[in-house]
This record gives sequence, structure tokens and C-alpha cells, in this order.
Amino acid sequence: MSKNFLVVGPSWVGDMVMAQSLFIVLRRLHVNCNVDVLAPDWSRPILERMPEVREPIVMPVGHGKVALRDRYRIGRTLRARKYDQAIVLPNSLKSALIPAWAEIPIRTGWVGELRYGLLNDVRRLDKQRYPLMVERFVALALPGGNPMLKPIPAPRLRIDPDNVGRALDRFELKDDAPVLALCPGAEFGRAKQWPAEHYAAVARERIENGWQVWLFGSANDVPVNEEIIAAIPESARDRVANLAGRTQLADAVDLLSRAAAVVSNDSGLMHIAAALGRPLVVVYGSTSPRFTPPLSERVSIQSLGIECSPCFERECPLKENRYRCLIELEPGRIITALHELVADA
Repeated sequence: MSKNFLVVGPSWVGDMVMAQSLFIVLRRLHVNCNVDVLAPDWSRPILERMPEVREPIVMPVGHGKVALRDRYRIGRTLRARKYDQAIVLPNSLKSALIPAWAEIPIRTGWVGELRYGLLNDVRRLDKQRYPLMVERFVALALPGGNPMLKPIPAPRLRIDPDNVGRALDRFELKDDAPVLALCPGAEFGRAKQWPAEHYAAVARERIENGWQVWLFGSANDVPVNEEIIAAIPESARDRVANLAGRTQLADAVDLLSRAAAVVSNDSGLMHIAAALGRPLVVVYGSTSPRFTPPLSERVSIQSLGIECSPCFERECPLKENRYRCLIELEPGRIITALHELVADA
């Protein structure tokens, strides 16, 4: 009989992409098992692109909300599915409630917020042994104490060819020239965002070499994308498309698959681009590739590594020379990295 797993998924785009490595490992260790993922509704387009996932189950309770009655109701509903094991990726106490109320016999997760009883396969995290977040996810698929699988399988998202065509038509995009995708936003905060004028310098260089530029992001990223476009000569702006706030997540995945190269901050879109196997240059400021790197071989990581970074702050804590880790990382370095990644750059 095939084993049934319920995975309580993370709440961020990049983390959900990295969780695919866990799903792949589960399917390798338990042939013909079923993996369902309890996760926010926004993540459905990503989970549907993962062949290892049987079903995304919508978590209707928003991130950060307790909503005990709703969680209890969901748990009671899930009892009928007869899951053999739950793997809880978030470290919060509330994330372990539903598997307990669903009466899943094995409930696995890191200690987190004192979740003894809610979890009965509790692991103590050794951060030295598992420095990467993806390692911490995959370790939960293995019996406690077992060595980490090496190499860890990288996320690989499927695309929808039909939706690629529909998205190209809907947003009036052409594919008659190589596409540079820019992802200048970061939900985490400004301390992750490379300056708009630097992105614009990279865009100008690629346009001069016959490329076009597609700017991605959420509605929050419209202003920074407009700032980038304003720094591009008017005569070249017909080579630029601002997609921020216009695309659904599924559209962003499919359109990013058409990029000849991507430049991004440390963000969810960065992880999507890596999972699509796109040549990718990533700028790191306040965060570190030693924790959540893009899981792909076609990547160039760019960071100054100055004395105050990584600080993991949302805003630069310095009073003078703020955001040095980003401002002093010159566009020329990123342009050179692009040339090295893309043969015809």
C-alpha cells in the first residue's frame, strides 16, 4: 500500500520552491507515495508545477493568524484522508495544530515553539550540520540521525506551454530577441534591493546588444520598475516591458522560462528562476547565500561581503554610508557575470 504524506508548507514563495527538494526525496524514498501540501492559496500555481505533489490543499487561515476554530475544523476534515505521516516545515506552534487534530499518527518537525505533544517525531536542529534551509527541509524526510542525502535534488518546476503563448499575447510581448528578466523587488525589505539605477545600467547594456528587457514583480514593485524605465533612453523604451502587478504567479513562472538570462535580488522570483534553470545573476545585500542560495548550477552570486554583512535586517541599521553592501556593488560586475553565463552576451 502506498504511503500518504501531508506536508504543512511554508508561507513564502522562495521557501515553497525549495520545499520541492523535500517532495522529490519523499518520492524517492517511498515509491508510489502520495504527497499533499497544506499551504496558502497563492502557492497553488507553484505546487501545480511540481509533479511530486498529488494535491495542494488550501490553508484558508492567513499567515500569522491563530484562528483555532478554523484550524480545528480543517484538522477534523483531514482525518478522513488517513495520512500516515505529517511533515511540518514552519517552526511555529500553530502550524503543528492541524496535523495533531487530523490524528495523523506520525507528526515530524523541528522543536520550534515547544511543540512536544503536537509533534511526536520531534527533531532538534543542529544548525552547523544543516546550514542550508533546503537541508533542514530534506532532513525531515529521513529517519532521525540518518546522514543527509548528497547531492540534494534541486527544484525543477514544469511550465505550461499553452499558458506561455496566452501570456505572450495577453501582455503583448514579443520573443523575437533574447530576453533579460529583471526582478528588482524584495518583499523582505529595502536591504535586499539593489539600486534601481544599477538595474537600469544593466538593462541599457543588454538593449544596446540587441536584447529586450522584461521587468517582473508584484504591485509593490511598480514604482521601482518605473524608476528603472525612466533611466532608459526614450528611444529604447519600446524594448522594455513592465509586468509588475500585471501577472499572476503562474504567468510569471511561464514567462520567466523564456528569459535568456535573469538578474535578481534574493527573492522568491530568484528561486523560481533557478528552478526553471535560467542563467541567473543574484545580488546579495543584507542576506546570505550560505542559508538560502539559488539551487541551480547556472548561477553567479554577487556580493561585496563587507564587514557589516550579512546583517539580515530589513532596513540598513547604519547611520552613515547606508546600504553600502548594495550601492557599492557596481553594475559592471553584474554585466561581466552575465557575459560569463550567456555565451552570446
